[in-house]
Amino acid sequence: MRLGIIINVNDAEKAWNALRLGNTALDAGHEVSVFLMGSGVEIENIKNETYDVGGTLSTFLSNSGRLLACGTCLKARQQESGVCPISTMSDLLEMIADSDKVVTFG
Repeated sequence: MRLGIIINVNDAEKAWNALRLGNTALDAGHEVSVFLMGSGVEIENIKNETYDVGGTLSTFLSNSGRLLACGTCLKARQQESGVCPISTMSDLLEMIADSDKVVTFG
């Protein structure tokens, strides 16, 4: 299965759970793409003692998860792309069209 996950929030627990789902799917042999938009593009800056978003993100990337971030959202927050390429709504549409299932956290 090809799973698309959209993270549209910078809430530590929600972002962590979204990435945990992605890692579980990767471990089961599925293809996973995550698209960050809205405040979700701030994922690298989420610090929380209970929810290790950074570590879970690192695991996702090291397991060949695909990560994309909305360029307009990054620009609105005056951020540069970090661990992923700057993407567009066309890239999001392509991810959705190519996915068997899409889940949104936000």
